[in-house]
Amino acid sequence: MRRALTILVIPVLAIVLIVSDHPFPPPSGPGVEAQTMLVGLGDSTMSGEGAGDYDAGTNGENNNWCHRSRNASIMKTNADTNRTVNLACSGANSDRVRNDQIPRLQELARHNRVTTVVVAVGANDDPHFAEVLNKCVEAWVRRADCAPGWAREWQQRVQKMVPKVENALNTVKQAMRDAGYLDSSYTLVIQSYAAPVGPGLKTQLQNLSGCPIRTADARWVRENAVFDLSLGLRTAAERTNARFLDLSRAGESHEACLGGSEWFNRLAVDWDGMHDKTRQSHVLQESFHPNAAGHAQIGRCLTEFLKTTKQTAACLPRQDGTLGLSTES
Repeated sequence: MRRALTILVIPVLAIVLIVSDHPFPPPSGPGVEAQTMLVGLGDSTMSGEGAGDYDAGTNGENNNWCHRSRNASIMKTNADTNRTVNLACSGANSDRVRNDQIPRLQELARHNRVTTVVVAVGANDDPHFAEVLNKCVEAWVRRADCAPGWAREWQQRVQKMVPKVENALNTVKQAMRDAGYLDSSYTLVIQSYAAPVGPGLKTQLQNLSGCPIRTADARWVRENAVFDLSLGLRTAAERTNARFLDLSRAGESHEACLGGSEWFNRLAVDWDGMHDKTRQSHVLQESFHPNAAGHAQIGRCLTEFLKTTKQTAACLPRQDGTLGLSTES
């Protein structure tokens, strides 16, 4: 029987070799001699908003407010690559990621061996998370709660976001295919968002010098808004077979205005920008984003995640004061 199979297989192989000079698929992407690369895509939480030390040209020059920071979490991630490139831009939604950032990713992927793509996007789509925080600050001024109004429509906003994020992730995959990659030859990760405030904020810091947000609203942000966002992004990850890193609880006990080790900026005002018409609309841009310490901790946990084969995992604060990968998945 084995002899008969051998006699049958040899002519078949001969036919394949005659029909095509390349019977097997070519190597995926650039060759092994190309430098390896980790690439970040997305919005302010990926660009490094709030961490300072912004790349030249991204701090308002020519109206570019991407705020790409050398302290961004993606820049603090050790993925065993030769180079890390941050293409994210503060304020970006799914459309801007698809139209502005992914074409640049594809060009990089043609000349470098991209091993990992990490995406943070969705909050600037239908949820408009930054607007939520701004409205909560306005409600504090009026001595009213903002959460009840947002809660009525929040889940609908998140549900509308999901297909847009899904589309962006699929566009990443198609761009990588067009650059010569197999889906299995690189890692695609989408991460969620951490709550910048929580119900434990100190009363003496609930002011314009700290966190002008009412306790009930801060509780809703942490326990509802960010949690629902995470569920929506997890759904998008599952539908596109991307890996998912849950950051919804990453800031617990380290939120702004708790005192001690805070990983998020309090209300931050660029006072000099108040006198510059070109900067006035951006004077609060850094508020309630991870600070340099927060970005470093997220990068630390992302590093741990990339060293595993887990499809999903969560980042949680540890007793030693660091952020680490949870055993929960």
